[in-house]
Amino acid sequence: MSSPALRSAARPDRRTLIADTAIGLVAAAGLRGLTHRAVDAAAGLPAGSTSYYFRTRTALIGACYQRLAELDVEDIDRRPLAAGGADGRGAAPDRDTVAAAMAAALHRWLTEGRARQLARFELSLEAARNPELEADFHRAGEVPRAKAAEVLAALGAPRPREAAELLVAWMDGLLYDRLAGALARSRPEPDPAELADASRRMLDAALA
Repeated sequence: MSSPALRSAARPDRRTLIADTAIGLVAAAGLRGLTHRAVDAAAGLPAGSTSYYFRTRTALIGACYQRLAELDVEDIDRRPLAAGGADGRGAAPDRDTVAAAMAAALHRWLTEGRARQLARFELSLEAARNPELEADFHRAGEVPRAKAAEVLAALGAPRPREAAELLVAWMDGLLYDRLAGALARSRPEPDPAELADASRRMLDAALA
């Protein structure tokens, strides 16, 4: 019999399950498909579970923002950012290592993570229309920017926060263009070499 710790590690908690399911629904059907009842059904939860944890649709969307930010940072962290360090610690990062991590994350978001990024863009537009979502959206947006600023500071950026703002904006712009831009459907499959080159140029520009 598995231990409670192992069961907990293998199965997300209710809040995380609900947020992940809600993101999947937005990716599949847009915001019109996001209801408490739909999340309960898709997640296999008893009726009323989603509304118990997130009483309003606004609260549910806020949970989606936070979860999306967490998942994006997890994707960046899949590759160690410290040169020569298997766990990403104990050594200063270098530009090649950071650019490779950026390129790997971009490739993931353009392929297997495509639906999640489309959901993120759609949910972000809702924040522009609904002032009640502004605080949650801002809080979630701080997560990747803080991560980027930390890495850029380690690379020697004189103004890491400003550099992070630019870097995140450029990466978002590339993603939007490739996933939802006017030429998105006519573009070839994402090319890891092209993304590596683009990532290095974005990083060099942010540090310039």
